[in-house]
Amino acid sequence: MMSVMSFPALPSAPSWFPGHMNRFTKQLPALLSRTDVVLELRDSRLPLTSINNNLEGAINKWRAERGHHSNHVAPLSPTTSRNSFLGYGGPICERIVVLNKRDFVPEWGIEPFNRAMKTKFPDQTVHFASCNKPRDIRSLSEMLVNIAKRNPHATEMNVLVVGMPNVGKSTLLNSLRNMGIPGRTPKALQTSAQPGHTRAISTRLKLSEDPLVYSYDSPGVMLPFLGRGDRGAERGVKLALIAGIKESLYDIEALVAYLLYRLNMLNPISPAYLTLLPPGSRPFTDAEDFLEQLAIRFNMLLRGGKKDTVRAAKWFVEWWRNEGGLVSASVPENLPTGSDRTQAPLLRRGWGFDFEWAVDPSMNSTGGGFESAVQMKMEECIDESMRAASEDERSGVGISTTQERKRSWQEKQSMRAAKSKAKFAARKAA
Repeated sequence: MMSVMSFPALPSAPSWFPGHMNRFTKQLPALLSRTDVVLELRDSRLPLTSINNNLEGAINKWRAERGHHSNHVAPLSPTTSRNSFLGYGGPICERIVVLNKRDFVPEWGIEPFNRAMKTKFPDQTVHFASCNKPRDIRSLSEMLVNIAKRNPHATEMNVLVVGMPNVGKSTLLNSLRNMGIPGRTPKALQTSAQPGHTRAISTRLKLSEDPLVYSYDSPGVMLPFLGRGDRGAERGVKLALIAGIKESLYDIEALVAYLLYRLNMLNPISPAYLTLLPPGSRPFTDAEDFLEQLAIRFNMLLRGGKKDTVRAAKWFVEWWRNEGGLVSASVPENLPTGSDRTQAPLLRRGWGFDFEWAVDPSMNSTGGGFESAVQMKMEECIDESMRAASEDERSGVGISTTQERKRSWQEKQSMRAAKSKAKFAARKAA
């Protein structure tokens, strides 16, 4: 049976921007001046939502200052030969977007996503990785080593890792160090499942001895304000679900309602959460009903036999962040309805939490035809995301009232300083 669930009501996005994030944002331009390669980490489940536009501006300025021309640089690959690059006529200036936790998204969407990103952002190198898969780490390590070898006159290469909180920056660097340094290497950076654990720039960490490659870990940086309206609310809930923002800022049952909606979207026939319930259970469209059944299933009861739905909600979110994510990623590209093996009359479908599209006849093909159809849908989603971001910036929706007051105060201070300077110049001339 196919589940059709309406979009849940979501709470307004909170603001979570501790002081250490603000400090790092101010330090970033100076850090980039001594950086050769930027590794920008995003979460594979949120490849668009986990983009930090504040970091984007600083990175784009850094590349422009290094004389980087985006239309002329081809994407890198681990197997690219040294002779295929003639150099940029200046310092090394590379940016690699790493989509971490790739095992939490269906494999059938990775290649279409790569093609869509190459079409929309030809100057960005995109690399999917999972820190528990040595092949992915080896491929990324080889990519960094190849960049360093193209510049033999440089004594060393410095890599800066940036991204939103809890996307796996420290874990990835530990894995790269373990892969790139011969022999046993102890864990160099502390990691945590909670956002905001890394609060300062790390000391240099050696990733390769020949050529010399060093890296810096950095604090995860959240946007100062996630936005008003439905888009901002959904962005906040998505980040809270991947533990990118403090879960305590949200009502846990609101997170469950959205998670239920998304799991139904990923697999409307047999959502991942059905593996937790008795055989024969049907998909749920009401979060409260689902949590009651989950509490009964795992004996989460209060005194008097009352169902502990809060405990069930916390357990469900934690389950999805671990093994549940792997279950939801195993959804096939074609979804039969059951015993008759006929194709389900799907209305909408998605990949990860950032991609959702209406199903049309082009999606019924297999192989290359299916991948091309998915790529086209993903490109449409990317265009819509970019359009929405531009609209928010133009209309001021992405700026909080506190930021507006601060900006107004700064403008007034600048005007006063300009008037004082003009008066002083006039008196001096007289």
